[in-house]
Amino acid sequence: MNAKTQRPLLFSIFFATFHLQLVLTVASLDDRSNSADYIRTSCGATLYPEVCYSSLSRYSSAVQQSPGRLARVAIGVSLSRARHMSSFVSNLSRQADYGSDHRAAAALHDCLSNFGDAVEEIRGSLKQMRQLGAAGSSDEAFRFQMSNVQTWMSAALTDEETCTDGFDDVADGPLKSEVCDRAADVKKFTSNALALVNSYAAKGLP
Repeated sequence: MNAKTQRPLLFSIFFATFHLQLVLTVASLDDRSNSADYIRTSCGATLYPEVCYSSLSRYSSAVQQSPGRLARVAIGVSLSRARHMSSFVSNLSRQADYGSDHRAAAALHDCLSNFGDAVEEIRGSLKQMRQLGAAGSSDEAFRFQMSNVQTWMSAALTDEETCTDGFDDVADGPLKSEVCDRAADVKKFTSNALALVNSYAAKGLP
């Protein structure tokens, strides 16, 4: 094959390759857009839809349009938030001396315990979500596993609320404001995750 006949062939191959890449890119963008729309719609069922969408939309390629994946990612995000809060309260209790303010010291200690429990409960929920189907593919097994997840996520939300309740009798000040504001922020993520878990559980066996 001479150079003159090679040029049209090489051009055809190049054009076909470029066209295929363009088609795949457009398809990928469409999928990502559809996934983002799915997440926004799903977040509409939560108490804090904007927080839900802004925290989960970055995972659209992993979620696609799967309610199970969406619930699992939401739990993972809430676990990260709860862990950071637990570390914050732990550092706060070590660095500051609230011995003279017994109510503040007690509230801080209880908050640390509550968030420690919440972290374990959310971690257990995430572990259960990753094991869905391992106990069998029956609808009964699915309902049992999802019931565990719902129970633990609900308990985690209660523990987080108990943390802020413990500051009701503490005098207003920087400590109370910072801890309660941060805890309230974490509760939004846990509440949203629980709502998505409930939505997924209601759909039944995937």
